[in-house]
Amino acid sequence: MARKFLVVADDSPEFAAALRFAARRARSTGGRVVLLRMLPDNTDAHWSGAREEIERQQREEAEALLTRLGEEAAERSGAAPVFLIEKGDAQAAIKKAVADDPEIKILVLAAGSGSRGPGPLVSAIIKHGAQLGGRKLPVTIVPGDLTEAELEDLA
Repeated sequence: MARKFLVVADDSPEFAAALRFAARRARSTGGRVVLLRMLPDNTDAHWSGAREEIERQQREEAEALLTRLGEEAAERSGAAPVFLIEKGDAQAAIKKAVADDPEIKILVLAAGSGSRGPGPLVSAIIKHGAQLGGRKLPVTIVPGDLTEAELEDLA
């Protein structure tokens, strides 16, 4: 059973550090990276046809993004990543991914730096703990401003 490292593919500036760290750890442990992308919940769209078109476009954009990120993850980790696309809130999507795949062993998040604070996911994990998907899950929080050399040294 290969160990999987779950990374939330968001639009934060620190995401790249989480991806690079997870990919290097996957390479050094014979594991794989799981990239999770959330789609916003479009329940406020007034007409179902418009909502369906918006959701289709968002899914296409998410698939294109994951394909691009997956190339980097595969190159750095040595194995093709797993792609997950979920709708709605990040914490619920993480819990679902962890519950659905017992091979996910570590959640990798990158913390923001400076006055922005650590970021909403890191803050939520710190506040509520790492009881995800019905089981305890180790969480690695990577400083988002690490250099490539520092990431290489740590992973």
